[in-house]
Amino acid sequence: MNILVTGGSGFIGRWVVKKFLEDGHHVFVLDNLSNCRIENLAEFMDNPNLEFTIGDIKDLSTLSAIFGNNIDICVHLAASIIVQDSIDNPKKTFDNDVIGTFNVLEEARRHNTKFVFMSTCMVYDTASLGTAISEMHPTKAASPYAGAKLAGENMVQSYYHAYGLPTVILRPFNTYGPYQKATGEGGVVPIFVGKDINGETLNIYGNGTQTRDLMYVEDCAEFVVKAGYSDSVNGEILNAGVGQDVTINDLASMISNDPERIEHVEHIHPQSEIPKLVCDYSKAKRLLGWGPSTSLKEGIGKLRTWMKGN
Repeated sequence: MNILVTGGSGFIGRWVVKKFLEDGHHVFVLDNLSNCRIENLAEFMDNPNLEFTIGDIKDLSTLSAIFGNNIDICVHLAASIIVQDSIDNPKKTFDNDVIGTFNVLEEARRHNTKFVFMSTCMVYDTASLGTAISEMHPTKAASPYAGAKLAGENMVQSYYHAYGLPTVILRPFNTYGPYQKATGEGGVVPIFVGKDINGETLNIYGNGTQTRDLMYVEDCAEFVVKAGYSDSVNGEILNAGVGQDVTINDLASMISNDPERIEHVEHIHPQSEIPKLVCDYSKAKRLLGWGPSTSLKEGIGKLRTWMKGN
């Protein structure tokens, strides 16, 4: 098949591209490199089945040219994804995540291309959570980022119902692994691993009892690819996660063997802290036969090995 991955040189996109190439497909990547490096795809650049275009999903001529290659599946990952940035600059997030999504959707409609939309678990109402979150859980636009993703979801669903376009909406939970940025805007796992490798202090915001459902990136990529292949999930919304949460305190202890290098600091955004986050992925298991295969301990080990070598 011919497959387009927007945002394909990003953290998750890189692994999605890898799986499609391993399955023997011709993969087109469109990325403006605003939040990633082209080097993320370096090991695939000699593969004749990969075509890389530096471009923007807001550029209609670029999109039209790529979709002219008879694209069978479009995996739409390109987006502004940083919550704080969306609060500081909501227009940028709206332009990229709503208008950009509309542009890609329109091309998919013209060519009847299966459309896989990457949303986020941040669309859920996390104010009073005590149980695992299923797709039936209420949503809440608590930030312009979440609002833009929900707007994108609604557009995707409308194209399924109004035009019969094969679509699926994916809501992955916290994903970590190689090629993720180990910065203040990145995930907690690479931040902690990077600091432990460098002998630095691991700072935990607040009391550290907040929990996260942490999914290894290759499990997430397999979820995305399976959703792209499957007709049984057309028109559906699917969660992906591990189904088990870990406190930030326990995560820090797993990563660092030195309790002297683990400190609690004042929370910079206490009002936005999510006390408990755990995924119910039973729907993805039922419809796709998908489930995570990498334990947190194994995933941290893989990430540590990669970060030491990079």
